[in-house]
Amino acid sequence: MPTLRKATEADCRIIRDLAERIFPATYREILSAEQIDYMMEWMYSISSLEKQMAEGHTFLLAYLDAEPAGYVSIEREGPDLFHLQKIYVLPEHQGTGLGKFLFDSAAGYIKGIHPGDCTLELNVNRENPAKTFYERMGMHVDRSGDFDIGNGYYMNDYIMAKQI
Repeated sequence: MPTLRKATEADCRIIRDLAERIFPATYREILSAEQIDYMMEWMYSISSLEKQMAEGHTFLLAYLDAEPAGYVSIEREGPDLFHLQKIYVLPEHQGTGLGKFLFDSAAGYIKGIHPGDCTLELNVNRENPAKTFYERMGMHVDRSGDFDIGNGYYMNDYIMAKQI
């Protein structure tokens, strides 16, 4: 049975270590190695993670048998709008229900701080097979976009949404 806890700045190394195992495996068929390296530094350097937390991103860490196995990051973007910035599970735990646990935990966290109706959004690469997972979680494609992330790289994403 997974457990969950809210991350603090002291957990940035744990998040970075998880990302080093998850992010390249997730995107190696979709993005170039150079773009993966760029995005790892851009999103997962210790200083970037600390900055994200300072700016209001909430990270939740999932554990299996007392070992970190995944994480989710939530950002409030408006009075009734929240964005799931990151949701990742170690490859060896994908398909076990841990992703659903993290998704449901994120929704529960949001409802705990915003009991009224609100929208949950997330970006997913248009080539990422995880899109079907998000659809099973009740999300739908709301729109798409190509987002310049610097260094000549773009995120070519669907923006999916769900009312919670």
